Amino acid sequence: RKRFQHMNLNMSEFLCSLVERKAPGKDVVFLLDGSDSTRSGFPAMRDFVQRVVETLSVDDNKDRVSVVQYSRDPAVQFYLNTYTTKAEILDTVRGLRHKGGRPLNTGAALQYLGDNVFTASAGSRRPEGVPQVLILLSGGRSFDSVDAPASALKQLGVLIFAIGTRSADSRQLQEISNDPSYALSVSEFTDLPSVQQQLQSSVEAVVIDASPESPTVTGMLTSTASYIVFLLDGSDSTRYGFPAMREFVERVVEKLNVGQNKDRVSVVQYSRDAEVNFYLNTYTTREDVLDSVRGLKHRGGRPLNTGAALQYVRDNVFTNSSGSRRLQGVPQMLILLNGGRSFDNVDTPASALKQQGVVVIGIGTRGSDKSELQKISYDPSYALSVTEFTDLPSVQEQLSSVMSTVPVRAPSVTPIVPGKKDVVFLLDGSDSTRSGFPAMRDFVQRVVETLSVDDNKDRVSVVQYSRDPAVQFYLNTYTTKAEILDTVRGLRHKGGRPLNTGAALQYLGDNVFTASAGSRRPEGVPQVLILLSGGRSFDSVDAPASALKQLGVLIFAIGTRSADSRQLQEISNDPSYALSVSEFTDLPSVQQQLQSSVEAVVIDASPESPTVTVDTAKKDIVFLLDGSDSTRYGFPAMREFVERVVEKLNVGQNKDRVSVVQYSRDAEVNFYLNTYTTREDVLDSVRGLKHRGGRPLNTGAALQYVRDNVFTNSSGSRRLQGVPQMLILLNGGRSFDNVDTPASALKQQGVVVIGIGTRGSDKSELQKISYDPSYALSVTEFTDLPSVQEQLSSVMSTVPVRAPSAPGKDVVFLLDGSDSTRSGFPAMRDFVQRVVETLSVDDNKDRVSVVQYSRDPAVQFYLNTYTTKAEILDTVRGLRHKGGRPLNTGAALQYLGDNVFTASAGSRRPEGVPQVLILLSGGRSFDSVDAPASALKQLGVLIFAIGTRSADSRQLQEISNDPSYALSVSEFTDLPSVQQQLQSSVEAVVIDASPESPTVTDIVFLLDGSDSTRYGFPAMREFVERVVEKLNVGQNKDRVSVVQYSRDAEVNFYLNTYTTREDVLDSVRGLKHRGGRPLNTGAALQYVRDNVFTNSSGSRRLQGVPQMLILLNGGRSFDNVDTPASALKQQGVVVIGIGTRGSDKSELQKISYDPSYALSVTEFTDLPSVQEQLSSVMMERKAPGKDVVFLLDGSDSTRSGFPAMRDFVQRVVETLSVDDNKDRVSVVQYSRDPAVQFYLNTYTTKAEILDTVRGLRHKGGRPLNTGAALQYLGDNVFTASAGSRRPEGVPQVLILLSGGRSFDSVDAPASALKQLGVLIFAIGTRSADSRQLQEISNDPSYALSVSEFTDLPSVQQQLQSSVEAVVIDASPESPTVTVDTAKKDIVFLLDGSDSTRYGFPAMREFVERVVEKLNVGQNKDRVSVVQYSRDAEVNFYLNTYTTREDVLDSVRGLKHRGGRPLNTGAALQYVRDNVFTNSSGSRRLQGVPQMLILLNGGRSFDNVDTPASALKQQGVVVIGIGTRGSDKSELQKISYDPSYALSVTEFTDLPSVQEQLSSVMSTVPVRAPSVTPIVPGKKVTDFYLPKRKAPGKDVVFLLDGSDSTRSGFPAMRDFVQRVVETLSVDDNKDRVSVVQYSRDPAVQFYLNTYTTKAEILDTVRGLRHKGGRPLNTGAALQYLGDNVFTASAGSRRPEGVPQVLILLSGGRSFDSVDAPASALKQLGVLIFAIGTRSADSRQLQEISNDPSYALSVSEFTDLPSVQQQLQSSVEAVVIDASPESPTVTDRVSVVQYSRDAEVNFYLNTYTTREDVLDSVRGLKHRGGRPLNTGAALQYVRDNVFTNSSGSRRLQGVPQMLILLNGGRSFDNVDTPASALKQQGVVVIGIGTRGSDKSELQKISYDPSYALSVTEFTDLPSVQEQLSSVMSTVPVRAPSVTPIVPGKKVTDFYLPKAW
Repeated sequence: RKRFQHMNLNMSEFLCSLVERKAPGKDVVFLLDGSDSTRSGFPAMRDFVQRVVETLSVDDNKDRVSVVQYSRDPAVQFYLNTYTTKAEILDTVRGLRHKGGRPLNTGAALQYLGDNVFTASAGSRRPEGVPQVLILLSGGRSFDSVDAPASALKQLGVLIFAIGTRSADSRQLQEISNDPSYALSVSEFTDLPSVQQQLQSSVEAVVIDASPESPTVTGMLTSTASYIVFLLDGSDSTRYGFPAMREFVERVVEKLNVGQNKDRVSVVQYSRDAEVNFYLNTYTTREDVLDSVRGLKHRGGRPLNTGAALQYVRDNVFTNSSGSRRLQGVPQMLILLNGGRSFDNVDTPASALKQQGVVVIGIGTRGSDKSELQKISYDPSYALSVTEFTDLPSVQEQLSSVMSTVPVRAPSVTPIVPGKKDVVFLLDGSDSTRSGFPAMRDFVQRVVETLSVDDNKDRVSVVQYSRDPAVQFYLNTYTTKAEILDTVRGLRHKGGRPLNTGAALQYLGDNVFTASAGSRRPEGVPQVLILLSGGRSFDSVDAPASALKQLGVLIFAIGTRSADSRQLQEISNDPSYALSVSEFTDLPSVQQQLQSSVEAVVIDASPESPTVTVDTAKKDIVFLLDGSDSTRYGFPAMREFVERVVEKLNVGQNKDRVSVVQYSRDAEVNFYLNTYTTREDVLDSVRGLKHRGGRPLNTGAALQYVRDNVFTNSSGSRRLQGVPQMLILLNGGRSFDNVDTPASALKQQGVVVIGIGTRGSDKSELQKISYDPSYALSVTEFTDLPSVQEQLSSVMSTVPVRAPSAPGKDVVFLLDGSDSTRSGFPAMRDFVQRVVETLSVDDNKDRVSVVQYSRDPAVQFYLNTYTTKAEILDTVRGLRHKGGRPLNTGAALQYLGDNVFTASAGSRRPEGVPQVLILLSGGRSFDSVDAPASALKQLGVLIFAIGTRSADSRQLQEISNDPSYALSVSEFTDLPSVQQQLQSSVEAVVIDASPESPTVTDIVFLLDGSDSTRYGFPAMREFVERVVEKLNVGQNKDRVSVVQYSRDAEVNFYLNTYTTREDVLDSVRGLKHRGGRPLNTGAALQYVRDNVFTNSSGSRRLQGVPQMLILLNGGRSFDNVDTPASALKQQGVVVIGIGTRGSDKSELQKISYDPSYALSVTEFTDLPSVQEQLSSVMMERKAPGKDVVFLLDGSDSTRSGFPAMRDFVQRVVETLSVDDNKDRVSVVQYSRDPAVQFYLNTYTTKAEILDTVRGLRHKGGRPLNTGAALQYLGDNVFTASAGSRRPEGVPQVLILLSGGRSFDSVDAPASALKQLGVLIFAIGTRSADSRQLQEISNDPSYALSVSEFTDLPSVQQQLQSSVEAVVIDASPESPTVTVDTAKKDIVFLLDGSDSTRYGFPAMREFVERVVEKLNVGQNKDRVSVVQYSRDAEVNFYLNTYTTREDVLDSVRGLKHRGGRPLNTGAALQYVRDNVFTNSSGSRRLQGVPQMLILLNGGRSFDNVDTPASALKQQGVVVIGIGTRGSDKSELQKISYDPSYALSVTEFTDLPSVQEQLSSVMSTVPVRAPSVTPIVPGKKVTDFYLPKRKAPGKDVVFLLDGSDSTRSGFPAMRDFVQRVVETLSVDDNKDRVSVVQYSRDPAVQFYLNTYTTKAEILDTVRGLRHKGGRPLNTGAALQYLGDNVFTASAGSRRPEGVPQVLILLSGGRSFDSVDAPASALKQLGVLIFAIGTRSADSRQLQEISNDPSYALSVSEFTDLPSVQQQLQSSVEAVVIDASPESPTVTDRVSVVQYSRDAEVNFYLNTYTTREDVLDSVRGLKHRGGRPLNTGAALQYVRDNVFTNSSGSRRLQGVPQMLILLNGGRSFDNVDTPASALKQQGVVVIGIGTRGSDKSELQKISYDPSYALSVTEFTDLPSVQEQLSSVMSTVPVRAPSVTPIVPGKKVTDFYLPKAW
């Protein structure tokens, strides 16, 4: 009691020092968000700081100010002691520049303030007790953590206020602030004035409350006041104890000094939820508190959520608003009365209370959870206990004692028991722990304080790491505690990322836990590692952690909530050694737990002697007994065996330990390693063992179980102390589950497994399980176990490892040296050493090479570098990890074939020595492995692949010669477990690979045994016989197999079934026809590949023996044959297909290895006739001369496929006629840019071309710009100077080989080549974009596809056929070039929807009349008719009829189709894709004009833009004829030219446009080059509309020159030329400037650079594409305002000449366009924007003066389609902008609104005052609710202040809105009001007393423009005021208005009267 009163006395004294309440001086720091996202809001922040500074008392040295700006890093603008006058501060603030940068690291900035600004040296007066205030202005969520640094500032006593915009994270700002109410929010920074008053009030309230009278604050918190909250368990279980709780609270309160500035009390009751009975500020007298306590009622409820209750009091009771003065330093105390275990988790909320400084005292009953209460309490000693609540008086004294000693300090820690140890701290120093690093540093200091360093007992090292580790000091660096502590205090955070914990652990093993670094491990001193981690490791930790454990290091890991707890448990020696804290600041809470764990293990780990040797008499032995049903009778023998083994052991606590586990389905422990400590006890237990029974037998699960539950510290295992661990498995059957992983895991843990099995066991399984295959012992029955007793003893004492010998071979190791294998590399290195040890190098039998790779391969040494094993092993031991990424296994395999498996590199492949490749891979290859792996196999290399779990097992199986050669391990440290398996496989194959004779073949006959071949089967059988009779069949000679198939395939016999010709013939003669249907040839081919051409079926493919498949087939396959046929070829199988007349010839050619290998007979009885033909080749086809250009994808992704491309080009060239000057060839390779290898006129002989092609090197580079390459070909290769004979009419062919999707646009350049008449064929791999290749090709059928480039031979024939067909067809009749307008392809597209039912006869007649005038014929005009509604349907194609009569007959028979809706867009697309094609009779590719006549009666239901544009791009001339039901603008869009859109009232009026149609058809421009190579054509000049007369203007073109517009730039250039052509430059009316931009703008020429059109056009033609990224349109617009639309740059804006900006954009701007676009509009610039489909149409509308000024095209090549529209818009605005007289007449509009707005009349509805007045007098009240003023403002902006509604805003006429309002808006007015102001509309708001004054001020142009009346009847009283406002309205315009000439205005004011 005395102590308790003493506490109150101290608190009273302290409180006396906090009396006076006047506003003291303060130190105010502004922290401003200067990141990229706040650029536009920064001026508003600056203004806000100025306004706040204005209110401070700086000049009398009361207040001090500092400003810090931050983004990624903070930057101090000035410190608290930089300026001493308000004037200086304001001057500096006004001049602040926005910092910029990203990301936003608020946490780092807060940390910086604590370290550098709130310090005495920086002017902070914190030590003198002056309040410290931080005002944070933030516009976004912080990228880093803010908790710890914000908490640190609060602990310094800094009062934090945060103001965020809507982009900020309000929850984060509340966390940062001292109280959630100190976190304010605004929509934008421009709204900061609205919270200024609130901020100031909060600051003053807190600062006054916090101001001490005296400047010195000494001592700890010996405060005179306490704030105490009682948290009472009110759940159902405390119903009877509640009165005792209530009395206890009463007694405590009676001793308190309750008052306003004394002690305060709150009571909260909880069960499921918490409920406040009264707050800390509810009562100010003790009597009131006691009255309330006495009246408390038990709450009841369940479950008991103590965690939630603790969180609740933290968030709702210990707060400023609830009366807590925590922020002013008053001690906060929580007394918890609890009667049960919490249903939820208490850790986080308890930790949060402690972090907030609340002292929690927990009092529990016997129903409580003691450990939970200790967790909750501030210190475990603060957890008090009673049996029942009625015993509470017994702890009253104890509670008083605790309450009196509450000073807040870290609990003391008990020192570690003295005993030597080496302690290494591994600290996470990555970027994410920056704010937590001081807490880590403190933790290390506290732990070091407990160590015995000075007497050389303990040693300490500290290592910090992120991407790489950095040693701060080693174990032998310092010998005194003082030195260590000094160094630790000075540690700086390292920084960096990612977090590679695995690499750091590996580093410790290699460099810190070593004798040279001071480790005393060899002397038996315990090695301890304490890891502090704040995140998940980026690399693998398993192997390095395991390696450390094997060194005997005891690992403890402590992680924050950001760490991966499972990973930390893996790293630690035992899961219980992985501790967890919420943040690093909570580290003190686990210090005691850590030390206890360390002591327990270290004491236990103290070795008996200082020397570390394996004492074989000291081991932990676990017997794992098969107790399944099948061992029931053998179990007594097992039991006796265990007895005999145990009898020979030296059992004891520190000697041998024994455990027995029995298993079947599950495992069950009979006794653990620490259950018995004497041999007698163990034997007694063994003798009492009962057979368990059960099934199935899950050995895998049992092995896993003993690893996780028996070989553990808690079960008595001494593995961590280095005692040998042994498992003896007695097993009687094959496991039902998989044993691989658990067996490997045991080995990895160092457990030596000895497997003993019976004849029922699976021997290979037992070998897998055993530590070494030789450790797998075997007996016939368990009763024979005594026979292996001796053998077991022998094994237990020795572990010999050796391998059998093998024939000579060349072995290459390919090691994954990428970044991801850093930690596993030592294990790879060891594995290579172990394998090399087994080889015979010294006698020159075996040779070895090692290659390491990641992105690129690097040879460590070649096959002929070393000749002795010693040299190889030395080099391998010294191998360093290469590093790098990505992992390109394909490129590495390719490299081996080209550079390692070669004679010059030591390979003996030519001499027949087996070639072996062993690949060790730790990840999936980034590039393709198929082709290079296949190439190595074709060289005869035997590939074995071993991958970790991070590798792609399917990919490794593809790489390997056989799936069984792809082995798998969990981690590289498990490599020893597969070594034996690898060696066995290598030996088996290598021995088998020595053929007796080189001329042998494996031949498989695949016979069609379906129903349709029943009668031909005998003939097939005889054919097979005759072939076999000529073979030399034998084991090491020819081998034969026969397979028959129909629906499924069935093997008659395999390749290894028979070894003599007689046996094969006997079997063939006995073949029976199988029957069945359908015929699935594809499935059969797949079957033979997977089941017959395999090692196990006798195939010797892997040994290099030729593989052949002879297919006898009588019908077309029901399934697809492409993939399986390709797979067989890829595997090197030569397929010969023989078919009858029932077969599909093209299918047979596909299946065959080469089309010439597809033979044919009429019937199977004719087979003898092709017997001779089996070895013949088809003759080469002749084709006309042509110019062939190969365009090869040479980008990075095709590196491995390039040789296949090169071979393909060679094969194609072989078929050409170069030597007689018929054909010419060019090759171009490209990636980012194209590179010509040789031109069409470089070589004149085939030999020269082939030589050059063979020597082609892969170009490399990225990205893949196919569009740019196509453009380049048109400009530089398909030209006369480069050898192209296009002008002479020679066909031009382009063959594109592509392995990926193009990064740029291909449409325009491909279209340009087609217009030149180039025939484009594209071949792509599966990585290419097939749709893109179809777009590039002239016809979709010209786009071919292969899986990989190695499959190119499979499409060669198809390509050649296509080329020949088109080229022959394309051969012109004469070399003269003229357009024969009587030769065209005409398609009629008829609207057949429901709405045209009655007009259809008239349509039909119209088509008849048009056709009657055509000259229809095969080589004349062709006609097609398509009808459409919802879908399109072809009535007949262009090649259906060849005479006019047939066409007319079909037209007369047309029936109306009907249907709805009308999808014109889909129909246009349909005719493009299905009618205007080669196969449908279109001759577009031969240059014949293509015409579409659309008859349409209604608006389309779908979008027509894209398909219409696509048709135009394809050169189709569309003529649209519509009725009054059609949409005229839609028809103009669809038509080739708007003038080609014709119109009739009804379809019956169609004859009236017949003449007009004929006229259009005769003048159709042919979209073709001046000379068409294929078909005669005519040069057509550009067609321009007559020019409208317009006033002079200054026109600036702003061109997007970024990387993405490279291919479209020529089209932009052409567009500028065409527009300039229409301007009047020469008579000085118009001026032109061109600016190009990407990241930055670049002026090509100014408005005053040129004075003639010729000069401008010359310069425009020579414009080069700028390039660069990103696209900063905002910066470019800003630049124009500052540098181009200026008098010095030639702008005549001051003279009133209209200023026009035309923007051409191909993408979304990376920066903001709003402000710079708005600034240009305020200058009076008229902005027109044209964007492609890649641009952001909404952004372009924002940039433009009116949304209608933002035009859109699909690609820049479509710019001509909007030229007219652009010119019309420019002229309309510019002409309209030239008024007749300088006076401007007024226009008026009235809009009424409630929920929605409704226009009564527009600005252009009435043109006289009388009409306006009449309409106003007739206005009716609208009614409705709610009142949505925001929506109404938006409505008038979008619908009334527009060009179409009569607004003349764009012509510079002032815009004014007068709002009469009677109430507060239901919706938000901020954005629409701001939008109106931005548009320059002057808003005057007049409201009544029902209005919201502040809302009206927001809406009004200026707050002074918000007028007010009591009622609307008082409006006359503001009439004068309104006139006054209207007369002084400033017009937001430049000093001289650019549009309205004749009037120079400094400020433009409206007349005073209106």
